Amino acid sequence: MLSLQIFEVRYLDLIKRCQQQQIPFGIAWIKQGSEVQVPGEVPTLHSVGCMAHIREFEQVQANYFRVLCQGGLRFQLHDVQPGPYGVWQGSVSYLAQDPEVEIPPKLQAHADRLGKVIASAQRQGVIDQLPIFAPYQLDQCGWLANRYAEAVALSADLKLQLLSEIDPLARLESVIQLMPES
Repeated sequence: MLSLQIFEVRYLDLIKRCQQQQIPFGIAWIKQGSEVQVPGEVPTLHSVGCMAHIREFEQVQANYFRVLCQGGLRFQLHDVQPGPYGVWQGSVSYLAQDPEVEIPPKLQAHADRLGKVIASAQRQGVIDQLPIFAPYQLDQCGWLANRYAEAVALSADLKLQLLSEIDPLARLESVIQLMPES
């Protein structure tokens, strides 16, 4: 889940087009440089990113949108170029969706822990306040790994490393090793 407040011209145009055409947009972390455009500086982007699908769109004012996005397929970014209004564009090759890999018994406690959080939020009627969307695939390594990676405070480099891992079980084991003891 990604909640955005859009007010810059470059993003207003992008989000408006994506909303009207019902298409996702890609997000990649900045490797070097700045999000804010600096004259003479050309930022470089990491080569792996994630598609973002707009689930909720609210036009608060003419030049101010609130959007709620859901992550989609991961991609490898190629041939990046500056586009109209300063929005970067490139071609992508999609990484395969995670294969279904069930949670091994030794890691089941981590699935149970998140399951309890979800169940509690459902009982209290606050499930929409959790930063995750149904379906809750608590039996799948990839889904569980991604939810914990989103929730744990990690550097962008570590999150990128996890995002790039194609083996869901290896990703889950890596995330668990990075999680603080509780």
